[in-house]
Amino acid sequence: MTQFFVETSWLLPIYGLIGALLSLPWSTGLIRRTGPRPSAYLNIVMTLVSFVHGLLAFRGIWNQGPQELLFSWFDFADLHLTLALDISVLNLGALELITGLSLLAQVFALGYLEKDWALARFYSLMGVFESAMSGLVLSGSLFVSYSLLEMLTLSTYLLVGFWYAQPLVVTAARDAFLTKRIGDVLLLMGVVSLACLAGSLDFNDLYEWVKVENLSPAMATLLGLALIAGPIGKCAQFPLHLWLDEAMEGPNPASILRNSVVVTCGAYILIRLQPIVVLSPVALGTLVAIGTVTALGGSLVALAQVDLKRTFSYSTSAYLGLVFIAVGTTWPGVALLLLLTHAVAKALLFMAVGSIIMTTNCQNMTELGGLGKKMPATSLAFVTGALGMVGVVPLGCFWGLRMGADFLSRDYPLLTLVFLLVNGLTALNLTRVFRLVFLGTPQPKTRRAPEVPWQMAVPMVTLSIITLLLPLIMGKLLVLPPWQYINLPIAVLTLASGWIGVAVGATVPLSKSLARSLNRSLRIAQDLLAYDFYTERLYEKTVVAAVSTLARFSSWFDQYVVDGLVNGVGLASLFGGEGLKYSASGQSQLYLLTIFAGVGLIGIFMTWTLW
Repeated sequence: MTQFFVETSWLLPIYGLIGALLSLPWSTGLIRRTGPRPSAYLNIVMTLVSFVHGLLAFRGIWNQGPQELLFSWFDFADLHLTLALDISVLNLGALELITGLSLLAQVFALGYLEKDWALARFYSLMGVFESAMSGLVLSGSLFVSYSLLEMLTLSTYLLVGFWYAQPLVVTAARDAFLTKRIGDVLLLMGVVSLACLAGSLDFNDLYEWVKVENLSPAMATLLGLALIAGPIGKCAQFPLHLWLDEAMEGPNPASILRNSVVVTCGAYILIRLQPIVVLSPVALGTLVAIGTVTALGGSLVALAQVDLKRTFSYSTSAYLGLVFIAVGTTWPGVALLLLLTHAVAKALLFMAVGSIIMTTNCQNMTELGGLGKKMPATSLAFVTGALGMVGVVPLGCFWGLRMGADFLSRDYPLLTLVFLLVNGLTALNLTRVFRLVFLGTPQPKTRRAPEVPWQMAVPMVTLSIITLLLPLIMGKLLVLPPWQYINLPIAVLTLASGWIGVAVGATVPLSKSLARSLNRSLRIAQDLLAYDFYTERLYEKTVVAAVSTLARFSSWFDQYVVDGLVNGVGLASLFGGEGLKYSASGQSQLYLLTIFAGVGLIGIFMTWTLW
């Protein structure tokens, strides 16, 4: 029976699309009498079916080994395109993570968007969102993966711009879409190049091609840089990181998935492409450099944010920076473990943030405080997610951070320091947020702050339990190393960096005031971090200014040079015709003389030129 679920695994990405299609009568307004709730229930049921089906297929693959499903869908001349699905423990495990978090986020949205008039449209978009991610992790073809990445980009644009009546939301959706497009276009160049060089875009064929192909250093470098450009944009890495901050304008349930599994999908593609990227040391070095800058920069910028969602979005970029470092140093196992543990903890943190926003209608930390006693379930969820995010034994992220610091300490000790610094800065930031939001005296917006309804509390408590049980789950899946192989000094340093961050976050003075510091040096540092090292202004002075200048020059050239030449030719033809009409005598011998004279002049000119 389990073999049947394995063989029908191709249905797993389709369930989300079915839910989206079934919701169309409500999302388009054809059905109004029942309200939008039935569309939400349909999508939740389809996600539950996908989760159960994936779980049964996972059990079958665990006992049988990986399988590949091939469906030929285009065969003409020398072009053969197949829909390839890799059904393995790793891919199905990633799919279960996606569908499980999507299921919890959709139930959470029942309470968060309870009074939203466009609830059906939201669930339709979530179905497309889930379908793209599910197909992405199962895809065995780079061509299909790229197509699904485009589908994911479109879904992100629609979900970020969900409340399209707000101008800021429209701007955020546009910027997120265009920023991702930069990486997608470069990735497309790499995909086309690989299709020409390898003759196939199936991952298994590409892995075999890499073993025997000897590319020139220049070709390998260009190919590697093109292939990593797409994941850089998808994972919000420097310099394409600004979109994730702006994407927080979308509904919180979508942010739960965007900061946990959507960015994970981009990194997952990077891991799949790593055997090809290793052909270029330059591309690997670029991954390490970008990952280091983003990990440290994102952790520092998060400390200066006062918006709840934005501070955690920068934290997401920082942890994905660690994943890039792991891939760039050819430790994909570390990258996968970080992706798994970070996704669960970050989803829980965003659920807690959504509960706070739902209750207080505020996400500015300077206007919050004293919620610890008023919202105990949310407080517990936040603490659990925070502990799962940092290096605390035995919770999830400890194992990924410890493994990364351990493996890199042998050849790259400075990168080990990066892992420890990110852990400490994240612990400092989480402690700062907890003090501002849950401790202290209640503020005007938090004096009446009841706990969230059960539709939001149940998914939040469920994910809290999963976060606490994640080490046991990883142990059952044989992911955790035996205790005798653990590098004790590195494990102690990982723990110490987290606790030092907590201690600093608990003792540093905090102010609810938005006033800038009177100390000039401190004020400069505060502004530098609060404005993300002025990256946006740097873009305006360089890229935006260059494009604007080029556009103005192009407009001037088109108006005065191109149009001038075209108008000049037209005027010359007009005046020539008007002038020649008066020399028309109607005598054929004159016309023949003119033709002979013209041909003779052309012959003389050509002879003179050749001579």
